Amino acid sequence: MPTLASTRMLLLVGESLPFQKLSHVSRTAWLHRSVRFLSRVQRDHGPLTIASLGFKNEFDSRNKNKSNKLKQLNSPVQVPKSKLNAVVSNEIKVVGTKTLLEIESAPFSAKSFSELGLPPLLIERLESEGFTVPTDVQSAAIPTILKNHDVVIQSYTGSGKTLAYLLPILSEVGPLKKKPAADDGKPAKKMEIEAVIVAPSRELGMQIVREFEKILGPSNRKFVQQLVGGANRSRQEEALKKNKPAIVVGTPGRIAEISAAGKLPTHGCRFLVLDEVDELISFNFRESMHRILEHVGRRSGADPRGPKSPVAPRSQRQTIMVSATVPFSVIRAARSWACDPLLVQAKKVIPLESLPSGPNKLSGPMSNSGSESNLQPQAAVESLPPSLKHYYCVTKLQHKVDTLRRCVHALDAKSVIAFMNHSKQLKDAVFKLEARGIKAAELHGDLGKLARSTTLKKFKNGELRILVTNELSARGLDVAECDLVVNLGLPTDSIHYAHRAGRTGRLGRKGTVVSICEESEVFVVKKMQKQLGIPIPACEFTEGKFAVTDEGETPAVR
Repeated sequence: MPTLASTRMLLLVGESLPFQKLSHVSRTAWLHRSVRFLSRVQRDHGPLTIASLGFKNEFDSRNKNKSNKLKQLNSPVQVPKSKLNAVVSNEIKVVGTKTLLEIESAPFSAKSFSELGLPPLLIERLESEGFTVPTDVQSAAIPTILKNHDVVIQSYTGSGKTLAYLLPILSEVGPLKKKPAADDGKPAKKMEIEAVIVAPSRELGMQIVREFEKILGPSNRKFVQQLVGGANRSRQEEALKKNKPAIVVGTPGRIAEISAAGKLPTHGCRFLVLDEVDELISFNFRESMHRILEHVGRRSGADPRGPKSPVAPRSQRQTIMVSATVPFSVIRAARSWACDPLLVQAKKVIPLESLPSGPNKLSGPMSNSGSESNLQPQAAVESLPPSLKHYYCVTKLQHKVDTLRRCVHALDAKSVIAFMNHSKQLKDAVFKLEARGIKAAELHGDLGKLARSTTLKKFKNGELRILVTNELSARGLDVAECDLVVNLGLPTDSIHYAHRAGRTGRLGRKGTVVSICEESEVFVVKKMQKQLGIPIPACEFTEGKFAVTDEGETPAVR
């Protein structure tokens, strides 16, 4: 048994500091022993499954005792067939000296939410709202979060990432949660905030609140509270005091502001969700995020795991990070803010430590690596919905809005989002569209909360055909019926292109992206075509018809 324990320990440790000092020969020998060990396990216990691999016990090093002694591994856990399909194909790949766990079947192909371990009341609410089959990323993320792992959820825009973390939280917090085995006798717990969700924009924050309210139902909306900037702070504080919500959703500045005033008690919080974390790590949110990380989930008197560490003790906070892209800056933040996080993708769950440990291999917006310009497009490809068609149309600057009108009519688009790069241009574009009989409205950051909410409501209800906006809505705007995205101003890079394009083609629906540009801007479109590895042919709109004039190529992503 000691031999078994030591071998299993080496398998999990991966590239620890002492191991890095081993010679090349020692590393090779260790890899051969590890492979023989895995073969022996498979021979003795049958096909490798999540349970037989000890998914929770082996990757959750947070359950180790204080002396960090290696516990004797338990026998494989038997998972009921009614809850979990048999794992058809499991594969362990050794990358260098890292162990990469990649599972290509169930539960990542769950056919119903009941297979993912959610409580019956929550499943009933999902069915009443029309949610019956989970997406791939939901099938992967929900069981992992329910096993109390810190995670980084990464999937393309519109793949259902919000529900992927919302459902595990509601299974533990609020009126739809699992019934506890025994009453802990602490009624005051209801007055505490148990989950904090941070979003970089008001639109995304409001969208998340609407998703919570949809699942909770009209009678339970008080369990979630919105704390976004641009709204009356006093009214938000009064609502916190009156409703005593279990879940708060907001922007970093407003959450930090109310927390600093002592009116947002989050020390006993169980969940911290950072949605669009690649935006939250930007310099603009630095001070607010520091306060949130310092106070959420850290009870007074609790000792952090290191001097000035922003990570609360594991037993008090589960950190969930969400992003369509995972550049090195996100990996670095996850290693600092979370505890032994797992990277959850559509058909893969791997330890974050198995990813490259430097910006020379993974880059992102905050990286200073010289290879960033070459590797950043790969992140954009990952965030691009797969069911989109892309085109570009060449016209003169003064004819762009009229070309937008002809594009909408030729494609018979019913719900259109048009992006422009400057807020001052929005009003003029809306005026020209309405003058030609098209119902349109502008959406930008200078609008008040009520005006923005009213505009979004009209657009989602079909009262508006075209929503003209700037980069503000490139993230977090979820309108399932949107069938066309038009770039009246070209995005600055491939990642911004992918986030704009992600406003259509959501949850596997078909969508179209058209970039309207001048002759001098065609090279920008060609550059994005090459970076993203997708065909973007030229097109034109004449006599109410859509025609492709250049089929374009499908280059490989560099």
